[in-house]
Amino acid sequence: MSTLSMSNAVQALPRLLDNLAHLLRKAEANAAERGIESEVFLNARLAPDMWPLAKQVQTCAELAKNAPFRIAGIEPPSYEGAPTSFAECHAVLERAKADMATVTSADLDGKESREFSVKMGPRGEMDFTGISYLSGFTLPNIHFHVTTVYNILRHNGVPLGKVDYFGGGGL
Repeated sequence: MSTLSMSNAVQALPRLLDNLAHLLRKAEANAAERGIESEVFLNARLAPDMWPLAKQVQTCAELAKNAPFRIAGIEPPSYEGAPTSFAECHAVLERAKADMATVTSADLDGKESREFSVKMGPRGEMDFTGISYLSGFTLPNIHFHVTTVYNILRHNGVPLGKVDYFGGGGL
């Protein structure tokens, strides 16, 4: 019998990045089929004041990568800039997964109630515990940004369905 631990719970993060990579592969193939420059999709947004698709991807990678490091009390690696191609989108997702993999179960387990603060831009510091950061901040934010990528692509005619949101293999 397995039990839920912080290291088990963190394993949802690479899966979400894999699901996002699936959406990007579908978008890339659709752009090629339709003769659309990839920058059209990468710079697309649903409203003028929202981030473009490439920045949504970067944000997913950053959120996922930061979580295990912050929960463990380790400074996360820093990434610069947003991807400018589908290849760079895939690279940042793979880099985030590789960085997350360096945080061990021993670093994470038992850190559910570890208290820490994170600077959130003009909002200032926000206080978290390990579990509140993962379940109340990181996972909802990643789902928001993956859903936004999905919606940007659907709005631009990429034929995606619910199963694609889950990486093409369903649940």
